[in-house]
Amino acid sequence: MAGTDEANARKLLTAAAVRERAQEMLAIAEAGGLAEWRLDLSRLEAAADLTAQVVRENYPTLQVPFHARWRHFVANGRDLWAETKKPGIKAALGRTAFDLVIPSVLLDAGAGAAWRYRDAATGAVLGRSEGLGVASLRLFQSGALSSDPDDPLRADALHAVDAEMIAKAFQVTRRNPLVGVEGRAALLNQLGRAVGQPAALFDIMSRHAEKGKLPAPVILEVLLQALGPIWPGRLSLGGVALGDCWTHPAIDGYVPLHKLSQWMSYSLIEPLQWGGIEVTDIDGLTGLAEYRNGGLFVDMGVLVLRDPADAAKAHPVDGPLVVGWRSLTVALLDRLAPLVRERLGVTAKAFPLARVLEGGTWAAGRRIAAQRRPDLSPPIAVVSDGTVF
Repeated sequence: MAGTDEANARKLLTAAAVRERAQEMLAIAEAGGLAEWRLDLSRLEAAADLTAQVVRENYPTLQVPFHARWRHFVANGRDLWAETKKPGIKAALGRTAFDLVIPSVLLDAGAGAAWRYRDAATGAVLGRSEGLGVASLRLFQSGALSSDPDDPLRADALHAVDAEMIAKAFQVTRRNPLVGVEGRAALLNQLGRAVGQPAALFDIMSRHAEKGKLPAPVILEVLLQALGPIWPGRLSLGGVALGDCWTHPAIDGYVPLHKLSQWMSYSLIEPLQWGGIEVTDIDGLTGLAEYRNGGLFVDMGVLVLRDPADAAKAHPVDGPLVVGWRSLTVALLDRLAPLVRERLGVTAKAFPLARVLEGGTWAAGRRIAAQRRPDLSPPIAVVSDGTVF
């Protein structure tokens, strides 16, 4: 029986499982079977209109990069990663990029509305993901994550990270609070214990490549197997840690989402390419179950709370309202993407989901949030420890 549970757990640690269960959740919602949410799919066209409009405004030539952490390493027009990286052989560049971006993604859980990072070198004042991105890049550049003062651009001392270091690097004060400082530090500690140095994952993925090609879903599978033990207080099955995977009363079994791990997977595509590996099947990954994409569907009226009073409450991340919202977001992104491509006149091959997200749904979610709530907060408040969103 334990062997069967372990096999079932491994199946949950895939992008295919995330998509399959999300589609099941959507089918239940379409049948009116969710206690917390109802669907108004007639509003999907308006969401596609807004998303296509935002894509054209942000990228008039439709040359949209992948949705990845690398987009957040730009401040006041300066590409801070380009200023950081050193010329060298391809594999060395890929390994350095892994050492930067994997901890950076783990530090990217929601910052809260009040927090800001002031970057002395560029003069930029940044909040949310952009601020977290630049702050984490500066932390990496400082050598604080390296065990060797003569080789600062590495992350082999993650065991030494503590909340005080994160608070200092991210300029946290009473007047500039950051959500989940302790959780972020603990996550980097766990990362160090699980993999030693994130660059090691570049080597593992390189070995999975066949004839220089690596399917994107394999990136996620390697990450989920390596990083499963780092997530605090999560479910397990057959002795296998399930990570960002939850239960829901309308679903028989588990609801895998793997938001941060998929965000990380998208963010590792470019480093693998820089390292000489071609990444294929990018649409094998799913949309991200986070509050910008999910907020787009709520703010545009595609997803409607059955009890309007729920909008004024904070909901636990493992509760049915949030699990349902996040899973529905994944399925609805698959419905939305073809509508956006149709409006833009592009093909799925030329414009994979990673471009729809970046161009895209994430930016459209932020825009509609700004129109509805001046502090850019999501439409649903989620009680999180800084390791989910």
